Amino acid sequence: MSRVSTYLNFPRSTEAAFDFYRSVFGGEFVGGIHRMGEVPPAPDGPKLAEGDKNLVMHITLPILGGHVLMGTDAPESMGFTVKYGNNVYINLEPDTRSETERLFKALSEGGKVEMALQEMFWGAYYGSCTDKYGVQWMFNCESKV
Repeated sequence: MSRVSTYLNFPRSTEAAFDFYRSVFGGEFVGGIHRMGEVPPAPDGPKLAEGDKNLVMHITLPILGGHVLMGTDAPESMGFTVKYGNNVYINLEPDTRSETERLFKALSEGGKVEMALQEMFWGAYYGSCTDKYGVQWMFNCESKV
């Protein structure tokens, strides 16, 4: 089933922020907290600093009306600089890869592709872009078709 969620990037404070959101909305984190140390190293990417291994790689909290907040720490050691404007993404989870590709192509036209759609280690078809108006989008399709 398709879903839209809000994805938040924090400079090393994701766990504290999500603990706060959980205290406001209640509920539990879906699937627990995934840590940066769980991510397989990319052969051509920056090396994860030892002090960053316990940072949050991914967290999900259902809030209201089926909407979920998702988040991550965006450490400088991995090449990120979080500032207002790049700390929020609209995350789309289409039902099919063809719908994912259609939406990605349309939203990235005239904008900037951050990460082309590709298979990811968590089993999804993933990519991200900024549209021509500066809105940031993430795509995460679990379907294999």
